[in-house]
Amino acid sequence: MRPDWTNYGKEAVVRAKEALDHSDEFKAYIIDWMMPDLNGIETVRRIRRVIGDSAPIIILTAYDWADVEEEAREAGVTAFCSKPLFMSELRDVLAQPFRVPEAEPSVQDSSYDFTGKRIFLAEDNDMNQMIATAILEGVGFSVDIAGNGLEAVVKMKGSPAGYYDVVLMDIQMPQMDGYESARQIRSLDDPVKAGIPIVAVTANAFEEDRRLAFDSGMNGHLAKPYDIKEIMQTLRELLSKSNE
Repeated sequence: MRPDWTNYGKEAVVRAKEALDHSDEFKAYIIDWMMPDLNGIETVRRIRRVIGDSAPIIILTAYDWADVEEEAREAGVTAFCSKPLFMSELRDVLAQPFRVPEAEPSVQDSSYDFTGKRIFLAEDNDMNQMIATAILEGVGFSVDIAGNGLEAVVKMKGSPAGYYDVVLMDIQMPQMDGYESARQIRSLDDPVKAGIPIVAVTANAFEEDRRLAFDSGMNGHLAKPYDIKEIMQTLRELLSKSNE
């Protein structure tokens, strides 16, 4: 992307008008909530008067936006991105408006039937735990959860060999991250436990992150937010290989 910037809301409005006049419109705007002259919402409102609905506008803030979300949406805010700024989150927020929507397969699709399989989910975020559990139980999995990487290793050590069929491993977790957790599982004495399929599930989807996952002994790499079709296909492939 070709970026431009300013410290002031009023100048941002002027820049938006100049870009439009020169047929070189901005494809996206990232507006800080707190600026010296205008707040972010008023800046968005004025930019929308200039550009209409031609580009997404993202509010960047360190505060809880729940109380002003309705006002912000009415002003023309497309999305929110929190501070401190993480590359993976910003990338996903920027990419979202430009994605071509695809028809998601139903989790009840008969082609995805994992009845009798037990999956181990290592995930520290409560909301992600609920979303993943609903998706996985919808296709027949029994789901066990660990809230961090250390707990995942402890549970794997204490479970009978073959108790779990596959592991979904978040990367950024407290106490022990997913990479180290995968390495410790791979080093277990029991070859059945050590050889369980492990899939990284992370918001960090760059090639370097994929390489780190595979270097840690993982068998797959899935990006957040959850893509149901990709999750189902990856799990089916890994479980088919493990049954050969």
